[in-house]
Amino acid sequence: MSFLDRIEERPGAAELRAASYRLLALKRGATCVDVACGAGHAVAELARKGVKVTGVDADPDAIEAARERAPGAMFHVAHSDDLPLEDASMDGYRAIRLFHLLDDPRPTIAEARRVLRPGGRIVVGGQDYGFFLIDSSDQDLTDVIRLGLESRTVSPRAVRTLRDVLLDQRFHDVEVAVHNEVVTDYKLMAPQLKSAAEAAVAKALITQEDAAGWLSEQTGRGRRDRFLAAIPTLLVSATA
Repeated sequence: MSFLDRIEERPGAAELRAASYRLLALKRGATCVDVACGAGHAVAELARKGVKVTGVDADPDAIEAARERAPGAMFHVAHSDDLPLEDASMDGYRAIRLFHLLDDPRPTIAEARRVLRPGGRIVVGGQDYGFFLIDSSDQDLTDVIRLGLESRTVSPRAVRTLRDVLLDQRFHDVEVAVHNEVVTDYKLMAPQLKSAAEAAVAKALITQEDAAGWLSEQTGRGRRDRFLAAIPTLLVSATA
């Protein structure tokens, strides 16, 4: 759970959540489900805005932490393609940082369509690992290591398909926005960089020597305040 907390407490995370709320455009008293709610940051914030929020996550530990953060909200342990909600019972549907974990987004979006009332709003999205940018003196090697990072997720480029999936499910007014997070603090990214390099070695994309040299360069950039990463998150909104 500390990992989920770190994700939501990174610079830019609160701004991303706020952007998703603006796209939902829910009034006080509206109903909303936050799918893959994690530790409940968005659930708590929406509840403070007067929204009747239901948090859903497949991880019981996440739900336990979310209940502590938003004790007045409703929570369920469930999968995104099988929500314990009535048909047309929600004014809003939110799911961020979910789709890279799914083999196929279509059952989840079909379930979202089921629980949303006509005219309800949906906001879905997440990181597209194909657009992940890291500055380096060897950009070709960096691009290969990024493929190592992609290999650690089920569907690293799934979010770029969400516009099509929403249109296929007869959503309308579909819009795509890009939220960019710029990271210049090496320490914030160090665990992900190490994981990416290790994955690239495991996939035989690079050698251990390549990985060590690249990580040494990134560490040096961090010491000299020359580290730079840009992480785009796609937010796709629509009306049921």
